[in-house]
Amino acid sequence: MRKIAYLMPLLLLPALAGAETLKPRIRLNGETAGTFEVSGFSAAVGMRLGAKDAAKQVADIFTVRVDGKADLPPLLGEYSAKDGTLSFKPRFPLQRGVRYRAAVHPDKIPAAEGEKYAAVEETFLLPKPKTVPTVVEHVYPSRDELPENLLRFYFHFSAPMSRGDVYQYIRLLDAAGKPVEAPFLTLEQELWDRAGQRFTLLIDPGRIKRGLKPREDVGPALEQGKKYTLEIGRDWLDANGEPLKETYRKKFRVAAPDETQPDPKTWKLQAPPAGKAEALVVTFPKPLDHAMLGRVLSVTDDRGQEVEGTVAVTDEETRWRFTPKGAWQAGNYNLVVDTTLEDSAGNSIARPFEVDVFRPVEGRVKTETTKVAFKVK
Repeated sequence: MRKIAYLMPLLLLPALAGAETLKPRIRLNGETAGTFEVSGFSAAVGMRLGAKDAAKQVADIFTVRVDGKADLPPLLGEYSAKDGTLSFKPRFPLQRGVRYRAAVHPDKIPAAEGEKYAAVEETFLLPKPKTVPTVVEHVYPSRDELPENLLRFYFHFSAPMSRGDVYQYIRLLDAAGKPVEAPFLTLEQELWDRAGQRFTLLIDPGRIKRGLKPREDVGPALEQGKKYTLEIGRDWLDANGEPLKETYRKKFRVAAPDETQPDPKTWKLQAPPAGKAEALVVTFPKPLDHAMLGRVLSVTDDRGQEVEGTVAVTDEETRWRFTPKGAWQAGNYNLVVDTTLEDSAGNSIARPFEVDVFRPVEGRVKTETTKVAFKVK
């Protein structure tokens, strides 16, 4: 008994000297739809967190917020505790590229007598997925010789782009590499397609039409016989906030102004054979507007029913190919053309060059049409 009496004080020494400080462990289980978990608590803490108000207790002990945003409340989500492990599942998916800070507050832990826990903080960053850099896939008109009265360019990107103040990334350079003064019409409402992958750039009409003050004061944006470079800077960010892969440059020379209207009577139609799904090919004497060629031409049968199919514009916008969904049936057909169809200088079938800068490029207004008949044999 005497030996036991001597040993008892030795067994109590750790408690008298102070318990070891325990350090909880935080981890993220999963990624964007993941759950934050905290473990490393004693069985006593686990039992105390099994009460009805466990979720509230966990919310006090454990918080997750966007790192560097201490002025914002913690993330919303569901808190729970099971077998001594605390869990937090965010209500909304975590965002890649955003850093999150998870923290354990020891003063809120329902620890047993003699237990002591350290404050713990961990940061988590979900890396952005590796993506293929966005590039300028095409610029139309695609020819390297353009008319002096060119009206517009179309930029086609490989992925959606950011919007707002985009004109700062576009320059027109002369043969010496000097920027041309104010060549473009800058619009507050930028001209984008719905996907955000095609941008329409207008040459300032005041620098095109003769007799207007901007042309008289500064001169035309493009001058016949000279060479230019259209430059799209790589600093232009895509919709994910990443810069273009590289700066794009289109070099071209300027020809005489084009003041002739497109005339369907001068088009050449190559009719396909019956029984096959070969393309109807329409060839134009000069390039026409690339975007319009995709939406203002159609094909109808002898009953006036539109033929379903796909369209391709090739050969520097001088050829239109229509491939039907099914095989052609022998009979009479019509190529139906909206008279709003323009060339690259803005001359339409209906009238010579006129510019209404407020007319939506994507909008399709009710217009007159003309027809070109052909026969499938």
